[in-house]
Amino acid sequence: MIGIFYGTRPEYIKLLPVLDSLDQRGVMYHLVQLGQHTTLIEGCKFDEHVKVSNRTVHRLNDIFHTALGYSMDKFKYVLVQGDTTTAVAVAQSAFNQGVPVMHVEAGMRTYDKKNPFPEEVNRRIISSLATVHYCPTLREKNYLQDEGFSDDAILVVGNTVIDNLQGRKSTQGKTVVVTMHRRENQSNLKDWYQEIESLASEFANYDFVFPMHPSPQVQKHKGIFKHVRVIGAVDHETILDMLASCHCVITDSGGVQEESSFFGKRCFVCRTATERPCPGQELCKSPEDLYLKFTRNFKTTFNEVTPFGDGHAGEKIAEDIQRRIR
Repeated sequence: MIGIFYGTRPEYIKLLPVLDSLDQRGVMYHLVQLGQHTTLIEGCKFDEHVKVSNRTVHRLNDIFHTALGYSMDKFKYVLVQGDTTTAVAVAQSAFNQGVPVMHVEAGMRTYDKKNPFPEEVNRRIISSLATVHYCPTLREKNYLQDEGFSDDAILVVGNTVIDNLQGRKSTQGKTVVVTMHRRENQSNLKDWYQEIESLASEFANYDFVFPMHPSPQVQKHKGIFKHVRVIGAVDHETILDMLASCHCVITDSGGVQEESSFFGKRCFVCRTATERPCPGQELCKSPEDLYLKFTRNFKTTFNEVTPFGDGHAGEKIAEDIQRRIR
């Protein structure tokens, strides 16, 4: 049996195609939810929930402490997804206990330790611990090869987020979808919000809608918005409907970048660096950069196909897992 761990809603969403494919193949797994997120995980299924212990003033360290105390004895493999603190903590725990680690969404890099923080360091650590690397694109495989990892341990499978989008149609509306919550932006969220509010005021014929993350650090400046329609956090199906029908996107979310590329929507990425370069993307390293690039490019279109796979990543991963555990 394999142990599959997640701690946040994005991890769970990206694991669903793998779980479905394992179910279809009759592969036994134990799904563990480690409580990195205490909100936004309603409806996420699990076989076991592990509450994060509050032993220090640093929650990220508490996640490590909790994962390191979890016994992996019953697992032949442990599988983690992405670059969260849950993923790296579980990978370290499994490695310490002699259980090989499988990494979904492996090899992503910015080669900037502070951007994104702490995810860039997390995924580098997971790579060093993992036995099997499931990469979204050839670019990530090349990164891992350059870092000295064995070609036999690296599989290019696509990104499972694209599996979730198969059959969805894209239309061109008058909505600008806004999401922003990443840790590295929280120190200057006020500046980002003010720039987004300026854009919404200037382009008043577009409906700027912001499903806002419940984090107090994200919520505390929402009074800035007068022309942006702020709504509560929405479920994944709703955000996909919004992305499919919008005009363009302003975000700092990696998953939204990938989903926007599938729907063919111009995506203004509010980050210093991104590990997910793709067609239609505008990297905006500062609020001022966002304003300039949005005003110049928000009406432009592109026709390139998403680079993140053919929508069968979950099947490919499950097939490889089944082969390995026989």
